[in-house]
Amino acid sequence: MEYTFGLIGSGNMGGAIAHAVSQTTKAGILADHDPQRAQALAGELGFAHGTNQVVAQSSQYLFLGVKPHLMGGMLQDIRPVLAARKEPFVLVTMAAGLAIQQIRQMAGGDYPVIRIMPNTPVAVGQGVVLYHASENVSQAQVEGFLQLMGKAGGLYPLEESLMDVGAAVSGCGPAYAYLVLDAMADGGVACGLARGDAVKFAAQTLLGAAQMVLETGKHPDQLKNEVCSPGGSTIQGVRTLEQRAVRAAVMDAVIAACEKNAALGK
Repeated sequence: MEYTFGLIGSGNMGGAIAHAVSQTTKAGILADHDPQRAQALAGELGFAHGTNQVVAQSSQYLFLGVKPHLMGGMLQDIRPVLAARKEPFVLVTMAAGLAIQQIRQMAGGDYPVIRIMPNTPVAVGQGVVLYHASENVSQAQVEGFLQLMGKAGGLYPLEESLMDVGAAVSGCGPAYAYLVLDAMADGGVACGLARGDAVKFAAQTLLGAAQMVLETGKHPDQLKNEVCSPGGSTIQGVRTLEQRAVRAAVMDAVIAACEKNAALGK
């Protein structure tokens, strides 16, 4: 049987992708080094499950969801299966730091490859998926990929040379946002809010602020200024954040993540 979607590696990121794709198709099959994890996720989403070899043999879009340092060994194991395939297929890699050409070398052929950098909010349809297709991915295959991932959130083409940078912003970014969200909630608790209310208020606030940027097209600094009334409480909060160099710390976090992404491919 041929499946539209196949996934090798059903961990946090792979599982988030599977959740998004399950909103579009049920013709999917999952594998993982922990077969019980793949079986449980497949049962939840209405997908089939099998070995790496079975998934590699039967998937039109074969998503590679393993860690960068494990990619070579996994692809080595399925090389014969890929080489024996007659029907067209596309490898979809989400491994940070590994270029398309490296994936091809590990897989043993100049296969069509789409490199993606997703983030975990794809699981709830609010993610970012950066993508770059190799020169031998047809337009029809790109369109099929975009349709398959249509429920994941925003899908943005990006030059491969910028993938490590993009991943440092959008791929790592949810962790930064969760830190800020948790800190905002802690501040609310310190001032008397119940924990559940504080988390809810902080989460909805960050969600709304992000939506304002996307829908108005205004620069974040302009939107920040619109919240800061003269002599008001918000500007005092902003002053405190500036004193603590929060912006510089976030910039440094993105740069550090970008440098780490680049190092993963060496």
